[in-house]
Amino acid sequence: MKRTHLSSAIGLVLGLAFIAPTHAQQATTDTSTKPTTAKQAEAKQLESVTVSARRRDESMEKVPVAVSAFSGEDMKDLQANSIDGLQGAVPNMNIVQGRGSSSAANIFIRGIGQPDALQTFDPGVGMYVDDVYYSRIQGALISLFDVERVEVLRGPQGTLYGKNSTGGAVKVVTKNPGDNNEASVEATVGSFGKREGKFYFGGQLGGAWSASLAGAITKTDGYVEDPATHHEYNDENTKAVRGKLRYHPSDTFDAVLSLDYTKQDTGLTLGQPVSTLTRTDLVFGPVALYTPDPDQKYNFQTRTSFDLDKGQLLKHEGAALSLNWKLSDQWNLKSISAFRKLDSDSYIDIDASQFQLGDVLVDFHQKQASQELQLQYDNGSNLQAVYGLYYLRETVPSHQEAYANDLFALAGTPINFLRTIDDDLTTSTYAAFAHVNWEFVPSWTLAAGVRYSSDHKNYDRTTSTFWGVPFGALDETVAFNGNKRWNAWTPTVSLQKQLDPQTMVYASASRGFKSGGFNGRANSAAETASAEYNPEYVWTYELGMKWRSADNKLQANVAAFHSDYTDFQARVSEIQNPGSITPTFAFPVLNAAKLKMDGIEFEGAAVLGQGTRLSAQVGYLDARYARFDDARLDPANPAFNPELHKHVPFSPKLTARLALTQSFNLGDGSAITVGGDYSYRTETWLSVDNYAALSQKAYSLVGLFGIYDSADSHWQLRAGVRNLTDKVYKTDGQEFSSVGNIRTAYYGMPRNWYASVRYNF
Repeated sequence: MKRTHLSSAIGLVLGLAFIAPTHAQQATTDTSTKPTTAKQAEAKQLESVTVSARRRDESMEKVPVAVSAFSGEDMKDLQANSIDGLQGAVPNMNIVQGRGSSSAANIFIRGIGQPDALQTFDPGVGMYVDDVYYSRIQGALISLFDVERVEVLRGPQGTLYGKNSTGGAVKVVTKNPGDNNEASVEATVGSFGKREGKFYFGGQLGGAWSASLAGAITKTDGYVEDPATHHEYNDENTKAVRGKLRYHPSDTFDAVLSLDYTKQDTGLTLGQPVSTLTRTDLVFGPVALYTPDPDQKYNFQTRTSFDLDKGQLLKHEGAALSLNWKLSDQWNLKSISAFRKLDSDSYIDIDASQFQLGDVLVDFHQKQASQELQLQYDNGSNLQAVYGLYYLRETVPSHQEAYANDLFALAGTPINFLRTIDDDLTTSTYAAFAHVNWEFVPSWTLAAGVRYSSDHKNYDRTTSTFWGVPFGALDETVAFNGNKRWNAWTPTVSLQKQLDPQTMVYASASRGFKSGGFNGRANSAAETASAEYNPEYVWTYELGMKWRSADNKLQANVAAFHSDYTDFQARVSEIQNPGSITPTFAFPVLNAAKLKMDGIEFEGAAVLGQGTRLSAQVGYLDARYARFDDARLDPANPAFNPELHKHVPFSPKLTARLALTQSFNLGDGSAITVGGDYSYRTETWLSVDNYAALSQKAYSLVGLFGIYDSADSHWQLRAGVRNLTDKVYKTDGQEFSSVGNIRTAYYGMPRNWYASVRYNF
């Protein structure tokens, strides 16, 4: 089977090798008013793409890194409202709305990510907005209302980037005000009561000063209904604004102050229970409360035990100051200072039913302050270098409540149960890094870098249980403190050869590091004794080629890689308690596994005549466990399950996408563009503990859109439909088998349409 998948992937790559990326737009220019479709219809060449993957502006075709780049208009052509719209457009990337949350992003690249959504776990893929690291996946489902470009770096970014970028990095670059005055307003309506308004105003204030202000308000009524109350869930209600003030008195100094604020106030985000939910009766043992029908397709109706006023509230705000000094012709100094605050008060119905089994409140208040200094050198010829220092301090105090009045019973009579948790995590990160790029002979370039990281975590946790009558004597409080520092060296090296003006090949090796931590789900004295888990590491070795035809009509990037991933931090469930009718209700975090990943990635784009663009992305990934230390894999264990860790989560064997756009000039100078895309991914497992109910079989999605641009570039009308075939498919899953046998699946949005009008001043 593996050979069949591999041969299929190689065949697709070779077959598409002369197609060229939908994202081949100019990525460094402001794109609030991109060239009119009329001008695009006349285009017969691909435009150049500039990225800052190595912390300086470079042509994407000259960078020995697997990187995808998308302009703001590219994201619109992907029909992406938020960052999860990249799903399908980047090889070997899985990016979806996080489980049970309206604001979290679940991101995996090449099989590496964050398998648990709890705020005490660090992300495996780094999220950066204007070079500022976002420490939590909550609040990372970023709205794309003022984006200049998005870059996705695949593979460990352990040298030049903040922290914990073992899987890769997603960089969002927002628009800076410039010399030109520009403004636009946009209104959108669509399915499920969608209403959205956006605006952007930017330009000169006088002298060396310029400013911009951008904002968006988005509302939908929700696409999941409780059939008992007919209340709608999985809605959207977001207000976001960003202001920038720029001071640019000369070519030797540039300063940008950015302030942003986002507020989300939504109902619950509901999935569907996909396994039998059980109650533990202290006399009779397990009792089934709900049994799903495996043959019934999900109809987007889900019950909940929460009252209508219980929803999800998030406030995310920050300030950043970026300073650039050109010290001389060769030296440049950059400072990035930032402060961010994230407040989340969310109810989550983990079991997605009318029963109180896994109903929780998660109320946390995160703050982070960071400072980065970069000293850049460029001799104007064959030598470039970046030296840097980095500091981040983060605090995450939280209060949590778990309501489980239906989890226990005594001879059929329910027993009230409440667990409260108060914890506080403080993380201090220090790092120093250096990276040098040296063309030691013409057409041969050697790049090498290293980073030293030191992460210190202090974690306090207290949990209390409150039992109803007649078990009040079982009430207890368990507390523990963890205090640990982890240090690591993460080098990178690459060798690239410019074979001719159109073709570059490279080989690279890089190491990633994700610090250890403390289990935020350790609920008993026994669990606190083993609450600490160690860091995880990954080495990735990559071969790549980047090519562009001499006539700029074709482009192709190909990468092949091998990764060794050790000490994977796996949160699992323990469901066996020998000699007792009750499960353990434990969620240990194990440095359980060693993984190996092999893969091939292709991205290509082509201009096929006047105004016709074709693009393709293909990713093949063979991710497998070389070792997994779990007692349930022991045949002597009563809970023996040889299939439990057969598949690596969020690592489909094959991901592929094909997109086509065609622009037509009209007689009056206006133009129409029509486009569509087809994406496909093979079977995906949605949890570390493998259960068939938490897997998604292979599926495909289709999208279509159309655009009208007026001749004077002022008006743009856009309409589209996503999930044209109305496919029902799972995107994420909750696995808490040791509590009520909870396994909950979350689903992508049904077929939906939208129509928008934008006016550019």
